[in-house]
Amino acid sequence: MTAETAPTRVCFQLQVRPELLDEYIARHSPVWPEMLAEIEAAGRRNYSLFLAEGGRLIGYYETDDDAAAQAYLAASEIAARWEAEMAGFFVGLDGRPDQVATPLTEIFNLHDQLAAARGAASERTSPTDPAHQEGNAS
Repeated sequence: MTAETAPTRVCFQLQVRPELLDEYIARHSPVWPEMLAEIEAAGRRNYSLFLAEGGRLIGYYETDDDAAAQAYLAASEIAARWEAEMAGFFVGLDGRPDQVATPLTEIFNLHDQLAAARGAASERTSPTDPAHQEGNAS
């Protein structure tokens, strides 16, 4: 990742069958080491899952190229085995959980808004502005 390009932040939602919550949690404690390696090899990082009451599952990860990460995992035999085992835990899915999870729209990001605000502030204060010339007596 370079300073010019920020990672893509991806957040998604799934619904875990309430009667299977304990087993779902157990299956992630821990995840297969080979599946962890595939997620990393796909280019996903800072990946977390959050579980709300009633089985609502929120996932979040960052990647430089989400389409490439999706394609990598779609072609992975390890991911196919993992997702086949996970599929029965979810309500209302038509396909592999990792490929059909409902994406959420990001509406706020602190880092992005602070950077934009700081950029706007520096544009308002130019180098020829007297505020920048304080202490530069001639």
